[in-house]
Amino acid sequence: MRLLLSLCAAALLVGCTNSGTGPVPPKTVDKVDLERYQGTWYEAARLPMFFQRNCAQSEAHYTLQADGKVGVLNRCRTAEGKWEEAKGEAVPQEEGKTDKLWVTFDNWVSDILPGVTKGDYWVLYLDDDYETALVGNPNHEYLWLLSRTPELKPGMREKLLEVAKGQGYDTSKLIWRTPDSQIKQ
Repeated sequence: MRLLLSLCAAALLVGCTNSGTGPVPPKTVDKVDLERYQGTWYEAARLPMFFQRNCAQSEAHYTLQADGKVGVLNRCRTAEGKWEEAKGEAVPQEEGKTDKLWVTFDNWVSDILPGVTKGDYWVLYLDDDYETALVGNPNHEYLWLLSRTPELKPGMREKLLEVAKGQGYDTSKLIWRTPDSQIKQ
């Protein structure tokens, strides 16, 4: 009887392992070929975040470096037509795995608190042609819908939203890319 009660208790505990501790971390893709991933990605949409509060359009430029790190140049265009940018680099969170990266930017906060300001960059979806991607972080606060072109291909918006919702992200709060016609020149 004790064995049966112990097994039932163990089963109950296993079933509640994340109960009350927050959202379940999203599932990432199996592998990202960083050589194919490098290049320019346009942000189709994002969840609100402080560092992008003035961004009407954003793009990221990734460059695979000889040491295996990824150079990052994020550019943001404001509604007034001004460009802002941030430089940094990304490294795998775990040796040999490229689906989860740490990203750090060269700024005064990183200078004061090195290692503390690194951000999670988890690739949640990536199409076979490396044309669209969904990137988020494990606590579901940040999410980016990315494309190689400023506009998503037909049907891809719905696909990315479906994946994001299935991973537990609140897509009702997404901020979509402002069309060129609404940016001051």
